[in-house]
Amino acid sequence: MKALLKRAIIPAAALLMFTTACNDFDEINADPYLATENQVQVEYFINGSIIGSQMDPHIAERIFVLYWKTAGRQQAGGGISTGGYNDGWSSDYYGSGYLGGWLNSIYAAVQVAEKQIAAGNIKEYTGNLLQVARIWRVYLLSELTDNFGPIPINGFQGTNPEFSDEKTVYYYLLSELKDASSKLDLGVSSPSISKFDQAYGFNYANWQKYANSMRMRLAMRLSEVDPAKAKSEFEAAAAGPLLTQADETFQVAEKGGWDALTGVMTREWNYFPISATINNLYLGLGGIKSADQVKAAQLPYIKPQDYMGLKFENHFTTMTNDPSAGYWFDGLPNSIDPRAYKTYIIPGDYDNADFNSYPSWDNTAKTTERTLVDEAGAVVKTLDAKYTWNAPANGDWGAKGAKNNIRSFNGALPRHGQQFRNSTSKRIYFAPWETYFLLAEAAVKGWTVPMSGKAAYEAGIDASFAYWGVSSFATQYKASTAYNRVGTSVSWDHTAEPPATYVMKYKDGYTNAEGTVTKTYPVNNLYKGGAVRNDLLTKIITQKFIAQTPWLPLESWSDHRRLGLPFFENPAVENPLVNMPALNSSNYMTANIKFFPQRLKYPSSLPASNARGYGQAQTFLGGEDGTLTPLWWAKH
Repeated sequence: MKALLKRAIIPAAALLMFTTACNDFDEINADPYLATENQVQVEYFINGSIIGSQMDPHIAERIFVLYWKTAGRQQAGGGISTGGYNDGWSSDYYGSGYLGGWLNSIYAAVQVAEKQIAAGNIKEYTGNLLQVARIWRVYLLSELTDNFGPIPINGFQGTNPEFSDEKTVYYYLLSELKDASSKLDLGVSSPSISKFDQAYGFNYANWQKYANSMRMRLAMRLSEVDPAKAKSEFEAAAAGPLLTQADETFQVAEKGGWDALTGVMTREWNYFPISATINNLYLGLGGIKSADQVKAAQLPYIKPQDYMGLKFENHFTTMTNDPSAGYWFDGLPNSIDPRAYKTYIIPGDYDNADFNSYPSWDNTAKTTERTLVDEAGAVVKTLDAKYTWNAPANGDWGAKGAKNNIRSFNGALPRHGQQFRNSTSKRIYFAPWETYFLLAEAAVKGWTVPMSGKAAYEAGIDASFAYWGVSSFATQYKASTAYNRVGTSVSWDHTAEPPATYVMKYKDGYTNAEGTVTKTYPVNNLYKGGAVRNDLLTKIITQKFIAQTPWLPLESWSDHRRLGLPFFENPAVENPLVNMPALNSSNYMTANIKFFPQRLKYPSSLPASNARGYGQAQTFLGGEDGTLTPLWWAKH
């Protein structure tokens, strides 16, 4: 009998992971290399692939944290956000995730299921396992193509695969979702193998909802480059059952230790500081007062609504279009989105059960007092960040940064809370709020969907607020016409553009002299020429971005690549950026697609291992194999 591994090459390490990640694999009592296609159970491969994609800490730190969360502006940082990349990181992800792990396993699941069905060697649920494997394979392929661009879809056939252009890949993914979801038999149950599905326990109704919602996600990805295809696919998916309830969330429970189920944000040396991008979205949005959110001891630190902070022109960069640039905020904002204080913890809030003290080997997380110095290193000003709220822009701060010991210091910034750092959460791959925001966007485009744009938008906000436990603020929040720092409000019915200018008060940080400054809202040239800040689509994507934080940074990055929304501030350019030469001291107040990363560069091993495929990929990219080359669907 033909051995399984002649068609699907499963590394021994990967199979070892499969067998150690679950409680009971007694059924496997023989060398997996000798298992035949009739003996291997499809659910093992599905389970291994889902677990593996959770990413062990080595892969997660590089891809989820340093690539996705930085590019997606869920945390402050340099690297890819200024055009950089690391070949080792990309190689680890491409090799472990694609060639040697998660996709390998799920292709094996599809192949084995198809052969067992053809041979009549099936259980009642084998047909459903085939469809589940196909659905999950779509997600993995979509993740890969949204990172690199052109990829193979015919891999694991024993030869180097052909690469496909992104349009071909996306059409294939949409077709697979349509067919697989329609073939799920919802009358079948399989409780005996539920432990081998970390997301849904083989609840096939939930898998169908996930497939339909994911089909909407992928269809919407094409909306700017292939609108007819996007519309037809989206409308067909939206007509079916969708992922709309909290208990339908596609999520995988984390666990402590060091394996593929260890939390993606657990490495202690990663600080996860708030980004200027999300902070500018949070500030003032929804009109919810800090006084109604913080502890009594923090109330004296709340500043007036029209206060910018302390101005330090010699220590804080102004060479960026971040509307908060140049100031250090010496307190708490007057009003802020109520999810902000849940997602990022206030510096110095040590008795907060969710305060994170990493790294455990020093006291930096609990050190809030830092200095500004002169060129000789003498102290110019000592600042205490306890109960303050700051989010410095990324980029090169030059001499100002060299004299500034507080702007990126661990204990001085709001950072992700303990619940995301200790492997006790569930990593979310798709949540109800995304379904609702996709429906809202489709409604704005005039597509046929099962609910109005306003109803979907507000349902998305409600789902996100419920997740964070702040539903008591939802009604007031959804009615708010207050603008955030980039000129967007919450209320669906409030689309008036913000005023051309507004006046803010500040204090000179060196002399304590009071002053006023006339501010303008930043110009987002990537969206409607920069003339629009508060239309319905901007509202939707603003809410989607906030809701997707911290679990879905790749989607946040993809939305920005697709639409130029929400507003991303430019990296600071006190010195030129080596990997982003188009951004300079003469144009930093404008937004340009060349100022933001667009993809991951292929690993350096690819040209040597598959020269023909790499050549195909380069041709399909239509540009150099670099981080600033836009993907097909992102060329808006």
